[in-house]
Amino acid sequence: MSFQRPETQWFVAQFKPNCADIARRNLLRQGFQCFLPMQEITRRRSGRFVKASVPLFPGYLFLSVSPHSQRLGAVNGTHGITRLVSQGGSPAPVPEDFIRALTGRCDERGILQPRREFSPGEEVTITAGPLTDFIARVEKVDAERRVWLLLDILGRETRISADAEALR
Repeated sequence: MSFQRPETQWFVAQFKPNCADIARRNLLRQGFQCFLPMQEITRRRSGRFVKASVPLFPGYLFLSVSPHSQRLGAVNGTHGITRLVSQGGSPAPVPEDFIRALTGRCDERGILQPRREFSPGEEVTITAGPLTDFIARVEKVDAERRVWLLLDILGRETRISADAEALR
């Protein structure tokens, strides 16, 4: 899922309770590009388990606009929107890297996809923390999705755990 347009900035808008679709529809009508990342959850209803899609950030959606546009002020008056998230009195742009990473994990419907699975014996590169760029071998992945690695340090295998997001 890619949303990149030349010279755009992303902002966050808070929508009114149960008004995600109304807010998104009205922002799209005004020419804004919207992104409402969703996640699938399982709920228990009437003794049954039912899958449902809910916003990843309840009450908030992302919208993009050209930085030279005067239309950003119209967001606060949009039906379904409570306010544009601001910092120090002016709208706070969201870092482009954050939006790119988030849209990269979502499918074409905007639903967040699960992280990549690692299998025992697979070689991975650590991409964050003090062991950045070290190569390790996956020992196992536990029930909490923590990845246990075997890292060769000074000729001895050392067992460490890492978050799957910090591996490539």
